[in-house]
Amino acid sequence: MKRLLALLPLLLLTPSAFAAAPTAAQQDEFYAVCVGISQNAELCRCKADAAMTLIDERFMGVVIASMKGGSPAAADYDAYNTYVARSNQVCKPNY
Repeated sequence: MKRLLALLPLLLLTPSAFAAAPTAAQQDEFYAVCVGISQNAELCRCKADAAMTLIDERFMGVVIASMKGGSPAAADYDAYNTYVARSNQVCKPNY
């Protein structure tokens, strides 16, 4: 019990550890939007797969909306740039 109480502050500081993973429907939408923009099925498949491990369900919505021409909210801007950089590292290693 003491261990659990000692871990509680740490758990409260890491809410993303409990965030829901993106859904399969979001992954499919990401892929479709990406291919519609880039016409690069191989890159889009890689980025759609990478997104499943790099971001959560809420943020996948932010990414898809941005791909459709929206802009991330100010609070999401740094995380969005970090996501783009990390997905490029995975899918475009020499980028």
